Amino acid sequence: MLRPSFTALLTVILSTGVANAWFRLPCTLPMVQERIDPIVNPNQSPSQHVHTVHGGNNFYANTTYDSLRKSSCTNCLVRQDLSNYWFPKLYFHDRAKNTFEPVPDGGLLIYYQNRGTNDVANGGKGLKAFPKGFRMISGNPAARTKLYARGEGSQAELRERAIEWACLGPKNTYSFDLSPKQGFPTTNCQYGLNARIHMPACWDGVNLDSADHRSHVAHLSGLDNGACPSTHPVGLIRLFYEVTWRIDGFASRWKESDGWPFVYATGDATGHSWHGDFFNGWDVDVLQRAIDTCNSTPDQLAGIVDACPLFNIASQADAGKCKKSSSVPENVETTLTKLPGCNPLQYGPGDATIYSESNCPK
Repeated sequence: MLRPSFTALLTVILSTGVANAWFRLPCTLPMVQERIDPIVNPNQSPSQHVHTVHGGNNFYANTTYDSLRKSSCTNCLVRQDLSNYWFPKLYFHDRAKNTFEPVPDGGLLIYYQNRGTNDVANGGKGLKAFPKGFRMISGNPAARTKLYARGEGSQAELRERAIEWACLGPKNTYSFDLSPKQGFPTTNCQYGLNARIHMPACWDGVNLDSADHRSHVAHLSGLDNGACPSTHPVGLIRLFYEVTWRIDGFASRWKESDGWPFVYATGDATGHSWHGDFFNGWDVDVLQRAIDTCNSTPDQLAGIVDACPLFNIASQADAGKCKKSSSVPENVETTLTKLPGCNPLQYGPGDATIYSESNCPK
């Protein structure tokens, strides 16, 4: 179940920082955490690094749209959405012991947003629901540094800017550092490390996926608003992920002078490899009707998912019962002597080498 304090913080953050959200889709504590990735490593088990996974419980290496639609439950609150949403797991690196401990989070919050010049409210022809079989990623697991000047506006810069964080309660004060940044912070965040992912909202209208899982989609010109490029003319409902890691529980075990101690499952101590995946499992007709009809009431503009009568809403208690056993025989939620898979810490500034276990350096 989402912790109330963190839910409240997320609501404050996004109602302040991202206006006119359409609806917020809360997902409870993870459905499963494992090395499976049906987009980047389809039909392969295990995949390269550990993911925290939300959504429909038919999450496997060979997942398809049809198999997702046969999920028996979802840990997200709209029952007609059996999609999967995932991102890399965060660990605390205890340098003295050279061990890695899982960091808890308060669940995933997903914003579905009517944005861009294709939206009817902005004079466009209307946004489209994700088609059957559609999937995409945002971010780069190999990235270890920032490469582009903020606001430069190319798709490469927008992809980099799409991965950000904010520190909740810096320096032990109940205040919010709302300025989005790339990479990890350097100080403890008393009320959580709030990590965010902007997903692409423009589609080429043809391909459900692409070789790099990015080329068939593009970001809006202003990232959270604006126009689609001519190469990707179809406007989609826009996804925005938020997860808040509860890092303050480790505050007594490190000092700023020691350096930031948290790492992603990718072997990343810089934070630049933060990324997210989406595999569509919606009842597409329901989502399209919701896009077309549920975006005009004050409650919907405030992001209250219950305000759309098309949605069958589960309670957090019921959604929280939706779990799946790991497909990979390893425990990723305990203190470890190394990150699962072959993920040695790589600090950059060049892109990290993505190793498989067969070519792992000794």
